[in-house]
Parts: sequence; C-alpha cells; structure tokens
Amino acid sequence: MGTNDKPATETVRQSLGLSLAALGVVYGDIGTSPLYALRECFYGSHPHPATPENVLGVLSLIVWSLLFVVSLKYLVFVLRADNRGEGGILALLALLNPWGGGERASRRVIITLGLFGAALLYGDGTITPAISVLSAIEGLKVATPLFQPYVVPLTIAILVLLFLIQYRGTARVGALFGPVMLAWFAVLALLGIRGILMAPEVLGAFNPLHAVNFFIREGWDGFLVLGAVFLVVTGGEALYADMGHFGRPPIRHAWFGCVLPALLLNYFGQGGLLLLDPSEATEPFYHLAPTWALYPLVLLSTMATIIASQAVISGVFSLTRQAVQLGLSPRVRIVQTSSEEIGQIYIPSINWALMLATILLVTGFGSSSGLAAAYGVAVSTTMVITAVLVLFVMRERWRWHPLAAWGLTFAFLAVDLAFFGANILKLEAGAWIPLAAGVAIFLIMTTWRRGRELVVTHLLAHATPLSSFIAESAATLPQRVPGTAVFMSGRLFETPPSLIHHLEHNQVLHRQVVILTILTEDVPRVPAAERIKLEDLGFGFFRLIARYGFMQIPHVPVILRECEPLGLVTEPDTTTFYLGRENLIPTRRVIGMALWREKLFAFMARNALQATAFYNLPADRVVELGQQVEI
Repeated sequence: MGTNDKPATETVRQSLGLSLAALGVVYGDIGTSPLYALRECFYGSHPHPATPENVLGVLSLIVWSLLFVVSLKYLVFVLRADNRGEGGILALLALLNPWGGGERASRRVIITLGLFGAALLYGDGTITPAISVLSAIEGLKVATPLFQPYVVPLTIAILVLLFLIQYRGTARVGALFGPVMLAWFAVLALLGIRGILMAPEVLGAFNPLHAVNFFIREGWDGFLVLGAVFLVVTGGEALYADMGHFGRPPIRHAWFGCVLPALLLNYFGQGGLLLLDPSEATEPFYHLAPTWALYPLVLLSTMATIIASQAVISGVFSLTRQAVQLGLSPRVRIVQTSSEEIGQIYIPSINWALMLATILLVTGFGSSSGLAAAYGVAVSTTMVITAVLVLFVMRERWRWHPLAAWGLTFAFLAVDLAFFGANILKLEAGAWIPLAAGVAIFLIMTTWRRGRELVVTHLLAHATPLSSFIAESAATLPQRVPGTAVFMSGRLFETPPSLIHHLEHNQVLHRQVVILTILTEDVPRVPAAERIKLEDLGFGFFRLIARYGFMQIPHVPVILRECEPLGLVTEPDTTTFYLGRENLIPTRRVIGMALWREKLFAFMARNALQATAFYNLPADRVVELGQQVEI
C-alpha cells in the first residue's frame, strides 16, 4: 500500500509545484489587473458615476467576463488547441499548417489572420510592462502627494533595470516568482474580504441581470465601459501562449484554485468600497488597504508587476524564436540563458527595442490611466483571431460537427467582438500605437516570407539536380583533397549554388562532401532520436537532413557529432563549412513585390544575423560564396 501511495504523493507534489510556478509565469499579467481595471470604469476615459446601480452593473460585467472569456473560452476550450503541448497563436498556426494546404482561399485567410494576431502581441508586449509597473508605483501618491513628481522617473528606473538584467535569464530568480505571486493573490483575497465586509450587498453582482440592466439603463455609454472592463481579461492570450512551460492541468488548477477566487474577491471588495464611498474611485485598490499597510502593499505590487512584465518579455522572446524558425522573420541573435530549460532565452535586439518602447510610452502618457486608454485594442483583436483559428481546429483537427463548432464560435465571437468594438473607439486616445506596432511587425513578417519565396523561385530556376551533379563529378573525376566540406542547402534535391561555384573556381572537391539541410517542422520539438537522417550518395557525397521544431535552435557541430554512429566521421580541424550568400537586387523587371517592399526585404536580409552565428558554426572554418539575385 505504501509503495502505491508514494508515486501518487510525488505526483501531487509535482503538480502543486508546477501550479505554484504557473502563478508567477502565466498569471502575472491578469493578476495585476486589479491595480487599475475597476478604477478605469469609474475614473477613466469614459467614466461613470459610482452609483450603487452602476457599481453592481460593472462588477457583474467583470465577473461574467472572467468566467466566460478566461474560464470557459481559454481554460476549457482554447487550451485544448495545443501543438504537442505548445500554445500561442504561432503554435496554433503551425498546427493548422496552412502553408501545406494548396492555394485555397481559407488557407490564405488562416495565414493572414495568424500572422497579424502574432504581430499584435508585440504591441501588447510594449504596453503591458509600462502600464503594470506605472500603476504599482502610483500607489505612492495615495500615501502622500509628495511622491507625485517621482512616479514616472521611478517607473522608468525600474523598467530599465528589468531590461538590463534580461541577459542573465530568469532561471535564477524564477524560483521566487511563484511564492511572490502566491503572496500577491493572498493579499488580493484579504483586501477583497475587507471590502466585502464593508458592504456585503456587493455580492449581488453575481446576478447577470445587473449587467443587463446596466446596458439598458446606460445605452451607448454602457457599451463604451466595456473598453475598461476588458482590462480584467487581458492576460487570457498570454496564459495560452505560456502553456508549453507547464501544461494544461497546472494552469487550470492554479486558475480555479487560486487566481480566479482571489480576483473575484478583490473586485468585489473594491466594489464594496465604492458602495460605501463613491469618492474612492480614484484609487479603489489602494484605498482598500489600511493606512499602515500602504507602503508594504506598494512594494508587493511593484514586485508583482515586475514579474508580470518579465512574463510578457519572455513571451515576446519566445514568439520571436518561433517566427525565425518558421521563416517569418530574419535571423536574430538568440542566447540560451539556461542549460536545462529550453524556454529560457534572451534576444538582445528585441530586448532593447522593448525597453525603448516602454520608456517612450511611460514618458508620453505619464499615467496608468493614460496608458489604459491605449490598452486593449491589440489584445482584443488577437482574441478575435484566436477564436476564428480555433474554429478551423475544431473542424479540421477535432472533426467537430459544424453546428457545434460554429455555435460555440459564434458565442465566443459575440463577446470578443463586443470588447473589440469598445476598444477600437480608443484610437484617438492612443490605442493606435500598439495597433501600428502590430501592423509594422505584420508587414515585416509578410515581406520576409514573400521575399524568401522569390529568392527560392529564382534559385530553383537555375538549379542543377544533385544526382546530375554527382554523376558528372564521378565522370570528370575532379581532384579530391583531404577533409570534409559541409555545404548548407535549403533544398533537398538541388545542388547548392555554393558547391557549384566552389568546384568551378577551385577545381577540387573534398574527400567527404556533406549536403546539409536543416528543416523546421510544424511541431515545437523534434526528439533527438528522430532528428537526423543520413544518406550515402556515393562518390564521397552524403545527404544529411536535420529536423528541428520551431522551439529549438539548430547547432551544426552537434549535428555532425551525432552522425558518427551512422558512419559519417568528421574532424573539426579538417572540416570546412560553405555558405551561400545572395546579393539581392530589387528591380521592377521581375514580378514579385512592390519595389519598396523589395527594398525593405533586401535591407532586412543584409542586416539579418549571419548563418555562421545562427547555426553555431566555427567562424574560422566558414567560407561564404555569393551570387546576385534579382527580385
């Protein structure tokens, strides 16, 4: 009996540990929304008087938004749409594999929606750290107005420090995230209970009729408040993207067992405070705390918002890696910060761009209320796109009956589109900023992918079949020299142009010639046992295919070492790597893209990370051979 109990006990302990860790990584964003969400409903860009009817109506909207959007849509249904355990909109797009489905219109719709939704998350990644940290530091103003001039400088200092330590990775401090957020949610619950005891009648907001009556009573103004109510669910898309770190069960356990009860209690507590004293609408979260607890609460809020910001930053890093591996972005420098956790990465260029953007947002808007007016458009748009993509998953992958799939999707879209409509009205208040950032990233992604297609088309038009090249080499018997030559090739059956140029100019071939093709699969990870395929083509030629998932980073020297048991033995000191480099020439003579997009593509190609660094090649053993390509 004891033997059977031990594994069960260990499983429970492991599940609790993962659920605790999920609190820090997954729920930082949605968990810090009580700092500003309810305040914006009564003190934001479209304020409503904090009358008892309005308080109960808005609270009812908040409660049912959390239950329907986060609990039902994301936790129950969307989390099922995983790509071998990975979530997020690019993982969802790869699961549908629209690139391999021909030229059907639905395929193009899926690609466009998926790429645009992914691009919008970059806009969210810039505004979330800014609004989170700024709203926490603003608690100092509640303690004393003397802190007013220092709120923005303190916020900027904290954000700069946060981005400066990114290169160290989150592995060392990650163990603290869960306990800190557990303390945060405990404090949220305690503060909420304190507010509920002030006005227990606030619990009546569970009745959805209060929300219905609010809309009937307020009309168009009631619809506008949805832009502020939406702030309570903005972390829904992030928890889906972070699913790969922990899996579905820990994320669900953490939500239903800790996060949701704490959030509901706190929102009810803030509502109880407003029922008692409507003038507290300026900072209802901080006014819930007794005076002696204000400074500790600001400190804890700051720590919670830093953790929330860290989760968003890490999510943007992960999204960028997926985009690079799926051929949607130029290569960038990706640093693995942990030898144990593949998700622990650091991308310098993205890090500094995010830091600059968040500083500009904090400086430009100056307050979390100003930022709240700009927040929500990108996330609400992505939520609409996710609902549409999940519809395709229901029909194509899960084989649901059309009535069930469309019925559930219409229910999701009815809510998502209402939130989107309320948020799109914030454009003049600054909501165009994250939207513009998303459009810019979308343009980069589509231009890069289309540009690569044009380059491949050009190369294929001038390609020589590999079998023909080997047969000709065997017939002409070029001189062979000791060592191994590895030619990188993006295509399986064509001769790499660098190999042809090498033979034409040097008139020799190495004793071993390896044609290496690295393929990125539409799955997060490819197991090591399934990664390598080696084929002896004769006459000293080998075709080597290495398959990686879109969450993995190729490492060519490791690939070659793993080939030794298969019969391909290479010595690092006598192995030379040959890379092709295209000199792109934008021109109107070739049917492709608009000239300005071709110039943008050429600029990105010139500034992309060199293959030497991306594939971890030894720089002193690399030879690059270029050719001109008109696009």
